[in-house]
Amino acid sequence: MAAKSNEGKKLIANNKKAFHDYFVEEQLETGIELFGTEVKSIRAGHCSVKEAYVFIRHGELFVEGMNISPYEKGNIFNKDPLRTRRLLAHKKEILKYDQKLKEKGYTLVPLEVYFKDGKVKVNIGLCKGKKLYDKRETIAKKDVERETEREMKIRLR
Repeated sequence: MAAKSNEGKKLIANNKKAFHDYFVEEQLETGIELFGTEVKSIRAGHCSVKEAYVFIRHGELFVEGMNISPYEKGNIFNKDPLRTRRLLAHKKEILKYDQKLKEKGYTLVPLEVYFKDGKVKVNIGLCKGKKLYDKRETIAKKDVERETEREMKIRLR
């Protein structure tokens, strides 16, 4: 059987700012514990991970600051949009990331939220903060790449 690619993956929210502010060293796909109205709201595309971060408490992963807007037709079953939600991962992976977080400068950040085979998944990244000069360097590289693409496009006409 061929390797499975991004088939069946529907992106809901991504965190572009994380790639700007951090060096993403490792990524991990996790499940997330949600209520029914939250899943319906995510299906409608009402989710944001821009201000969110991940932490480990008592051997479990949690995401804080992930905004899932209340479902319009959910009435009393709606939960707090910014509540702390548990992420689902294997104990071995959690312990590995816990050891990495004890090193200076590392943090866990949610990179994207998506549906995969009908289930909500959160891709988290082990990140190390960028300095201001690193950010400027990244922007300069992107500008150079954009310019070369424009020149190639003009030459091909």
